[in-house]
Amino acid sequence: MFWRIVILCSLCFVCGVLSAALPRFLLVQHHRAWRAWWRRKSRSRGGRPRIDRTLAGLIRRMSAENPLWGAPRIHGELLKLGFRVSQSTVSKYMLPRRDRPVQGWATFLRNHAGSIAAIDMLCVPTLGFRRLYAFIALTHGRRAILHVEVTDHPTARWLAMQIGETFTKTPPPTWLLRDNDGAYGHVFRRRVRAMGIRDRPTTPHSPWQNGHVERLIGSIRRECLDHVVILNAAHLRRVLEAYARYYNQDRTHLALAKDAPHMRAVERDGRITSKPILGGLHHRYSRNPPS
Repeated sequence: MFWRIVILCSLCFVCGVLSAALPRFLLVQHHRAWRAWWRRKSRSRGGRPRIDRTLAGLIRRMSAENPLWGAPRIHGELLKLGFRVSQSTVSKYMLPRRDRPVQGWATFLRNHAGSIAAIDMLCVPTLGFRRLYAFIALTHGRRAILHVEVTDHPTARWLAMQIGETFTKTPPPTWLLRDNDGAYGHVFRRRVRAMGIRDRPTTPHSPWQNGHVERLIGSIRRECLDHVVILNAAHLRRVLEAYARYYNQDRTHLALAKDAPHMRAVERDGRITSKPILGGLHHRYSRNPPS
């Protein structure tokens, strides 16, 4: 009789506990079932195919090299290159705009090089121990020699006349770089202002601030004048004019991707011939088309 009473009391206690915990148990199980059902319903069924790594790298490269381009521009370029890709995919693989520099110094300088010209003079001794002065004008855009002239006494009036002759066939630049030589007097500066050119003299004793024309003068000396004895002003003028034609039309430049300032054409067919320049000091190589 005693054990029957104990078993009955135990059953009553367990049933009471279960009945009290049953609502909470049902809610927890329902939430778990809901999460499992929704996870199964929203699982990935493949989605868009992954694009090739090369194409993804090209998209990142385009966005880095063209910081002003958005996804439509890059998408248009890719379509022209034969890639079939959606614009939203292009947006996904583009670099964030904060990681793309607007422009570098090289781009900034290239965009302004066409508006800059530089001038300088070099002293040349003659056979009779006279000193001649050669005026050199250079454009920064294609590193072309614009004008050369020779005198034995450079004055401000003569230099002003040379500036006028330099920019008769080509439009004047926005800025003109020069040194602080005393020969660039009031007449010269007034002529430059009248032509709408902004005169920019360099700091005294700072030839590196006009480095392009200084490099040109060094090339003229190393490649021409160091190998020629100048007789007089007319002789120096002929030599410099011949070198200027060679420099502009034939001589290749590192800064121009091994091209000449006047864009020398590539010749692929024909027999190779050479043409002496400056009496054989230099040669121009070209191809004669086959007959």
